[in-house]
Amino acid sequence: MINLNYPHYPTQVSPAQVSPTHIQTVSSIDPYVVEALMRLKGRCVVLETTRGAIEGAIVDVKPDHVLLQLHSRQACVRIAEIVWTMPL
Repeated sequence: MINLNYPHYPTQVSPAQVSPTHIQTVSSIDPYVVEALMRLKGRCVVLETTRGAIEGAIVDVKPDHVLLQLHSRQACVRIAEIVWTMPL
């Protein structure tokens, strides 16, 4: 029999019950990918993601995402979703 009150089982919490001071964001950072993307800042690249390829100029790089300029629009791509990159 499983004890559902065991602390490792998540309980459902509504957003009204959570205060901003109790929210913890967890993300993995790949410093080598971030460094490689920073070296390509301002250049056109192809990013192959888990959802397909996207082509654009790197505008900005943060530890968890990269901002691409796609003609008249911008796209924010999570670094965790990038499979490979190639400068154009």
